Amino acid sequence: MPLAVLPSSIWRLPAAFGDGRGLGERTYVVFLSVLSEVFAFAAIGLIARWGEVFPRWVPFLRGRRVPRRAAVLPATIGAASLTLVFTLLFIASEIRGTTIRGGDLPADYPSQAGGWEAAWFYLCYAPLTLWGPLLGVLTVAYWKRRSAAERAPATA
Repeated sequence: MPLAVLPSSIWRLPAAFGDGRGLGERTYVVFLSVLSEVFAFAAIGLIARWGEVFPRWVPFLRGRRVPRRAAVLPATIGAASLTLVFTLLFIASEIRGTTIRGGDLPADYPSQAGGWEAAWFYLCYAPLTLWGPLLGVLTVAYWKRRSAAERAPATA
């Protein structure tokens, strides 16, 4: 999951340090890239041990089982939201040639540039369209695995 988000995060970083950007705008772009990677990395909890049992470094919860719904509910909301925004709306706006809000694309929009600049934009942002669907698949697999584990009789 983090690798699907990484290209778009890297693509944004040069914009943060381009000319004419204020400190607030630069901070926002860097923060958005880092936050995206943090959320993408959190999906690893759906396949890692720390997604089933709280790690030792978590105060008051260490060693306890992670409630299944506490992991599945935010993951489901995230998968649905990411699929809507990055997959459906992004693809629809690219097909229509408009912004997500329906306005005309600005002349300096990356996909309008043509040539290698547009190709680089699509190469970096295409994996991001997979983030929501991949998170959905991981969420269903986590739910099924945890449900089966809780139904299975304890072995001696």
